[in-house]
Amino acid sequence: MSEKTMRQMQEEVDAYISQFKEGYFSPLAMLARMTEELGELAREINHYYGEKTKKKSEKEKTIEEEMGDLLFVLICFANSLHIDLQQAHDLVMEKFNTRDKNRWTRKEEGKE
Repeated sequence: MSEKTMRQMQEEVDAYISQFKEGYFSPLAMLARMTEELGELAREINHYYGEKTKKKSEKEKTIEEEMGDLLFVLICFANSLHIDLQQAHDLVMEKFNTRDKNRWTRKEEGKE
């Protein structure tokens, strides 16, 4: 697979959604979908790292697959609201690198 920028991923999702008359869901429906996908990711995390084991009848899914589902819905949500996720990322990184720059204990150089 080739590497894609966030903008390319947003364009790819938009091209996919644009082929359907229904288009993007409303913001409230999109938030509900995102919550649903986050719950599915939480369930997989709990199966892999928590005490709750999978039932024999449950389909085998991966954390990667669930993160992909969540990312797809996030991209749909952003596209529907005309939000550039690359720009949103830059904004949040600026915040972390200024406001929160001394919030956490830094590793010593050359040591892990």
